[in-house]
Amino acid sequence: MEGRSEIEIDWLDEQSPTMHRTVEDRKKVIRRHTDLAVYQRSFELAMNLFALSKHFPAEERYSLTGQVRRSSRSVSANITEAWRNRRYPAAFVAKLTDAEAEAAETQTWIAFAKECEYLAADEATSLHNAYDQLLGMLITMIRNSSDWKL
Repeated sequence: MEGRSEIEIDWLDEQSPTMHRTVEDRKKVIRRHTDLAVYQRSFELAMNLFALSKHFPAEERYSLTGQVRRSSRSVSANITEAWRNRRYPAAFVAKLTDAEAEAAETQTWIAFAKECEYLAADEATSLHNAYDQLLGMLITMIRNSSDWKL
């Protein structure tokens, strides 16, 4: 845990019952990608966006609606791939970086949905802030990737 503050550990597991455990204890508890707080949060956000996007206009089906659904789901998919590749540090970081990029892309689509008045300003702000938090979780994992390798 050299160079690592307790805040970073808490940030990584902010909504997890394992929040105050050490990295070693967390590894014992987390057996699959679905146990990761970052995965759970990304999946929840993707499902929220799916529900909200059901109300987008039909003419957006193959553009904005499809893009926001794809990018939001891709965050979770890339976290899953990263987890399965954690024995290869470069592949692990690459997939987490892909998840980070998809989360940022999702924020762009949220901004478009707000400007097109498909999302209320408060909904868009809440989603944008939630993706900022998710990005922070991903960046913390990237910065501390050696803690996750097999």
